[in-house]
Amino acid sequence: MAHAKNHDYHILKPSILPFLGALGGFIMLFGAVIWMKGMSPFMSLIGLVLVLYVMYAWWAEVVHEGNTGDHTPVVRIGLRYGFILFIMSEVMFFSAWFWTFFKHALYPMTEGSPAIDGVWPPVGIETFDPWHLPLINTLILLCSGAAATWAHHAIAHENNRKDMINGLALAVFLGIMFTAFQALEYAEAGFGFAGNIYGASFFMATGFHGFHVIIGTIFLLVCMIRAMKGHFTPEQHVGFEAAAWYWHFVDVVWLFLFLAIYIWGSA
Repeated sequence: MAHAKNHDYHILKPSILPFLGALGGFIMLFGAVIWMKGMSPFMSLIGLVLVLYVMYAWWAEVVHEGNTGDHTPVVRIGLRYGFILFIMSEVMFFSAWFWTFFKHALYPMTEGSPAIDGVWPPVGIETFDPWHLPLINTLILLCSGAAATWAHHAIAHENNRKDMINGLALAVFLGIMFTAFQALEYAEAGFGFAGNIYGASFFMATGFHGFHVIIGTIFLLVCMIRAMKGHFTPEQHVGFEAAAWYWHFVDVVWLFLFLAIYIWGSA
């Protein structure tokens, strides 16, 4: 009785995973540096494998905790606050790419000096027509977000696992379609990443967003597999809730990219 739990918090046991994650991240980045210096990428790949293992093992433990009752209401509040802080850090991350795009769009530069007759986009850059493929991709991503909302409503308010799985399957399919169309757009781009600030800003902003779409698609796919195994309930679905929040964040960022870079930036 002296060791009986009389609180709603989940006290974690000592784990080596944080250390392995830090070690893997260091090896991966150090290996990437020497790879860029002309050496073998082998060390960087070892670090990447170690990081991926830590991600899998750590999240597997979190899933196990959720399925065995360790995610009490107090713990779920903490998890939600933590994920909100993560989303806020992502907002700051994308703000940097918007900042550099707006800076160069409002104050075009020529040969390192302010150009009196500076133009944006730079001369010779053929921008995308925002009302063709970019608009189609916008509609695809918004429909995917609606499908994720459908899935969330199905499990949280109706305890309807079938509709949840169907909604997630649709969201994942549309996410894959968005990535495919983004790759097609890059293949048809009339400008490259190097040699001009417009191409660098465009590919960094949209490329990192595309990377987030891939991560979000995997996130939703994992939730769909878990739902098929019967993991979520109306009270215990904080993992899927985090995935839905992440996916809606990706939607909102794309709307700002579409308005700022594709429409305003190509005018």
